[in-house]
Amino acid sequence: MTTATRPFGFWTATALVVGGMIGAGIFVLPAQLAPYGATGAAGWVAAIAGAVVVAWVFSRLFAARPEATGAMDVVAGGLGPLPAMLVAWSYWVSTWCANAVLALTAARYLAQFWPWLGSSTLISAIAALAMLWGLTLFNLLGARDVGRLQVVTVVLKLLPLVAVVLILAGLAVTDPGRFAAHAHAPFDPVQITPALGLAFFALVGFECAGVCAERVRDPGRIVPLATMAGVVVTGALYLLVSTGIVYAMPQQELADSGAPIALFVGEFWGSAAGLITAAFAMISALGCLNGYVLLLGEVPLGMARAGLLPRWIARTSSRDVPTGVILIASVLASVLILSNAFRTLSGLMTFMLNITAAATVWLYIGACASAWMQRIARPWAALGFAFAIWVMIGTGMEAVGWSVVLMVTALPLYWLRGRAE
Repeated sequence: MTTATRPFGFWTATALVVGGMIGAGIFVLPAQLAPYGATGAAGWVAAIAGAVVVAWVFSRLFAARPEATGAMDVVAGGLGPLPAMLVAWSYWVSTWCANAVLALTAARYLAQFWPWLGSSTLISAIAALAMLWGLTLFNLLGARDVGRLQVVTVVLKLLPLVAVVLILAGLAVTDPGRFAAHAHAPFDPVQITPALGLAFFALVGFECAGVCAERVRDPGRIVPLATMAGVVVTGALYLLVSTGIVYAMPQQELADSGAPIALFVGEFWGSAAGLITAAFAMISALGCLNGYVLLLGEVPLGMARAGLLPRWIARTSSRDVPTGVILIASVLASVLILSNAFRTLSGLMTFMLNITAAATVWLYIGACASAWMQRIARPWAALGFAFAIWVMIGTGMEAVGWSVVLMVTALPLYWLRGRAE
């Protein structure tokens, strides 16, 4: 394969993994997890450990089948076409749901500069739509340009997290008592499951390199390396940043914040630094949105080429971009944003975090089941399967129910795939 058809090497593939993981999650979850106190920290540890296990299963699957066209193809190898199609469709649903959250998060951080953007949820929704469609049109230029932007935004989005790490390191040296100065909820084993469901949302995206395997050179080698490197580095950073912020700030003040990272930096480095952090947080959300818009086309494209969906879905532009599918998915994300334009943003955020995690976890369940059936890394596959079920429970029955309903909407396309040749 040439670099024109497989433009992604190790660094771009790793950037997709890190970029897919570092998005809205780390910039909103310190506030979401603040009420959990010590249980939130335990939720992070459990989520990271489970993500490493599932990522390892993915890595072994791709190492065993380097010719696979994507994550959905390796699931089909062990479970057959129908389960793979359902899992893949659920992942696609989770992607455009996540895009709605990412766009809204970017709009909320932008409102730190122009407060009128946050004066109503409708205005925030309009700003979110502008960002969503700007990146949608950019993705239509082709995967190579998207990959280049992804590398740049990964570098930029790490800067506010580096600032948080520097502040935390300074506090550890000069004022360690700060981390014990505020009352926080003690560890509660009953609450660890919902805390896990929230924390795991921030780790969703480690499968990005696998989903885009058709775009990666030497996928049997590069996809596993990029996936494991991205999970380990990002997971460790998340644990440090989120837990450190929670313990360094008053619990209620942090829980009430719409921009917890900017609040934390502003607390110690001043309001100007807080605004700069808000800018980089917005860039982070947009960078993640950029990568996920790419997945909106890549997931159905891989499914159609594998024979799981009608072949017309695999039609691409002169730049090898599945334009129609990307536009349809962005329309659906737009409908989701507008349909919730009159909800409270906090209520929408919690629901969307959970439904996105629930819809994505079906992919992890399918991958672990497929690995078991193919006798690949069986102990890890069993452990990953149990972990994925645990995360599913943590997202709540409402989110699980919606994920199932949206998943089965793919059945008509699957049944009609032969007639649409």
